[in-house]
Amino acid sequence: MQPGPAPMAEGLHRLRSPAGLAKAVVVLLGVIIAVDVVALVAELSLRGEYANLTTIPDTVLYDAGSTTHSQLVYQRVTSAQALALLVTAIVFIVWFRRVRLNAEVFDASLQPMRPGWAIGAWFIPIGNMWLPRRIAAGIWTASAQTNTDGSWRDASKAPLNLWWTLYLVSTLVAQVATRNYEATDFSPALADSVTLIMAADVLDIAAAVAAIVFVRRLTRMQGERAALGMPPSSVPAPAPAGVPQA
Repeated sequence: MQPGPAPMAEGLHRLRSPAGLAKAVVVLLGVIIAVDVVALVAELSLRGEYANLTTIPDTVLYDAGSTTHSQLVYQRVTSAQALALLVTAIVFIVWFRRVRLNAEVFDASLQPMRPGWAIGAWFIPIGNMWLPRRIAAGIWTASAQTNTDGSWRDASKAPLNLWWTLYLVSTLVAQVATRNYEATDFSPALADSVTLIMAADVLDIAAAVAAIVFVRRLTRMQGERAALGMPPSSVPAPAPAGVPQA
């Protein structure tokens, strides 16, 4: 059974629109997708170079100029990916904190952790694999209360769950792929390492698309929720004439 809506104790004046930040996040996620596509092209070329390596006892034969060029391009694209990820992560966390503060106004009782954890949870080793998801679920539930009579409306968490699942899987695969690539000797086996890196990039693109859906949906829900103002059921009924109010 869903709890009844709680009074907006913090006041509607505490609400801030996350729309501007959401637009910035969506644009940056689009940049990540574009850079990942470029990375896939560079990685495909690099994979071809490694697949063409010829090994004989104690010697690896290859086209030094072509292979070196592909490696250089890959390194530059990897740096671009890291930069895009860093900038996007910063703006995303700022947006995440904003929607969390709004959720505190909508219904603080549904929030499992204090507002400050909307930032801190991302930096806790191991804990960052589930704490942000837990916070996001509380934000989502509080923001879904959009019926005009103040009653609760069920809003599927599918966008949230899909984004978080893809985010975790893509992050883990990327870590494994990078370590595998760095640990592999200069040989045709490097082609398989690059293939794993390409799989990680494909998953990253899917995670970015899911993140765009999640950010836009939650931002829209908060806009609809804020437009309602104080839910009717949370507004105290006037006391009968002659009866002092507590």
